Amino acid sequence: MRLLRFGDFKNERPAVELKDVRRVDISVFWEDFSESSFKNDGLYKLGGWLEKEAESCPKIPNNSRIGSCIYRPSKIICIGLNYAKHAVESEIAVPTKPIIFFKSTTALCGAHHDVVVPRNSEKTD
Repeated sequence: MRLLRFGDFKNERPAVELKDVRRVDISVFWEDFSESSFKNDGLYKLGGWLEKEAESCPKIPNNSRIGSCIYRPSKIICIGLNYAKHAVESEIAVPTKPIIFFKSTTALCGAHHDVVVPRNSEKTD
């Protein structure tokens, strides 16, 4: 199962993509995908619920807007140059240690959304 959120901007609802590629709305069971959603075996409970209830969940139309993957994360921790080809493409040496950096939570966006480049940005990753 893949987790996703769909719907109008700022009104997204939680959904999953099942193994058979059907996308279903799970908002009757799950409030949203937030940091608290993953505590106390939340994904295990969701999987168990889906085994019984997936067929009764509303299907999501294929043209639905897909929002950001999680609702209001407190932080985004990134790993830079996490594969050798990226370093080669950037024409720099492959790092010997992970390059860890943070992104603003406002940098998160959904699938197929425009990436907003900050004014005066010289290096946007």
